[in-house]
Amino acid sequence: MTAVPLAVLDLVPISSGSTAAQALRNSIDLARAAERFGYARYWFAEHHLNPGVAGTSPAVTLALTAAATSAIRLGSGAVQMGHRTALATVEEFGLIDALHPGRLDLGLGRSGGRPAGVDPGQQRRRERRGGRRQRACGSHQLLGGEWRQRHRM
Repeated sequence: MTAVPLAVLDLVPISSGSTAAQALRNSIDLARAAERFGYARYWFAEHHLNPGVAGTSPAVTLALTAAATSAIRLGSGAVQMGHRTALATVEEFGLIDALHPGRLDLGLGRSGGRPAGVDPGQQRRRERRGGRRQRACGSHQLLGGEWRQRHRM
């Protein structure tokens, strides 16, 4: 019988009465424990405008966690491309991969909406210039070299 690989999906929750800094420390501690227990992957979700969640930047949480662990695969589940550019996303993950080669999984997703106060005209102009799907495809096209080959993109 083959063992089922286990993974953790972390929102970096901020406990009642706690801080974002403590939430990050808790997530890093949990990733270390998952690595010790033989988990295969540790994923970070990206969420915005939620005061109970500190997971707003997968690249930052992945970099901090990669530095604190040694072997567990780390991933984004998923980078919300409606809030980021393809170039910035690829460069951020490429930089982390340079220090922690072969340990990253880049999950791409679309955003669920826009924050209040964002100019709808600006949103429409951005979507006319390519929209979410094209930005996600652009990320795949920008990935190149050794990182791309390891991740079969």
